[in-house]
Amino acid sequence: MTAPALTAPASRTGRLRWTITDGLTLAGRELARIRREPGELIAALIFPAVMVLLFGYVFGSAIAVPGGGNYREYLMPGLFAMVTFTATMAVTMRVAADASRGVMDRFRSMPMARSAVPFGQTGADVLSGVLGMVIMAAAGLIVGWRAHNGLWPTVEAFLLLALMRYALSWAGCYLGLVVKNEQTADQLLPLVFPVTMLSNSFVPTGGMPAPLRTIADWNPVSALTAACRELFGNPGAPPGDAAWPVAHPVAATLGWSLLLLAIFVPLSVRTYGRRGR
Repeated sequence: MTAPALTAPASRTGRLRWTITDGLTLAGRELARIRREPGELIAALIFPAVMVLLFGYVFGSAIAVPGGGNYREYLMPGLFAMVTFTATMAVTMRVAADASRGVMDRFRSMPMARSAVPFGQTGADVLSGVLGMVIMAAAGLIVGWRAHNGLWPTVEAFLLLALMRYALSWAGCYLGLVVKNEQTADQLLPLVFPVTMLSNSFVPTGGMPAPLRTIADWNPVSALTAACRELFGNPGAPPGDAAWPVAHPVAATLGWSLLLLAIFVPLSVRTYGRRGR
């Protein structure tokens, strides 16, 4: 009677250790691939800095911040959120490329945990995203952005960005497994930008028409942006009649992240497993 109770947890522990080990190996493979393609790496690292300089100086003199304040400080949390969401498509394209070139089939022929492949793809994206955030933060400091609330709230903001990026990378992984080729994945890229633009990332939502304002206020991009502004101590505090996700942005962002993980982790693992049947 006691043997099954003792061996089952050990078996689950072994499978978990196997998945983590294989996932880390595949994450290292993704990072090594990026290093072998310096053009992709340079574009991924330069793009955030270019966005800071472009939006900061182009919009900086034309938009008034609600309640006053430096527009570049208002802008930086929005740019952090925008890059976090647009990075989803990079994962989609990498997964779709591996699927169309037969890399996924070769992985299935190897003695590795099935779930390790999507875990490796998403883990590598988070690691590369951390470097991108460092570069974007450095560019922000150059143009005048500052985090005013001290070390721990600043760390919390970056952890929140990393959590949302990880959750979105699972959504990108699922899309890549579904579309199966780079060309289709590339055509989906323009669909991401309206999601990031219809938010409070660059302008206050108060001047939008009522239907658009409702969409923008409930957009997870707006919640992430507002959470970063709150934790960094940047201007742009929500008005008293703000929608719940904007009035409680940290809780809303955590909720969106956990919801995305709950949906797309099992979907990605199941879809990857079914492709081999």
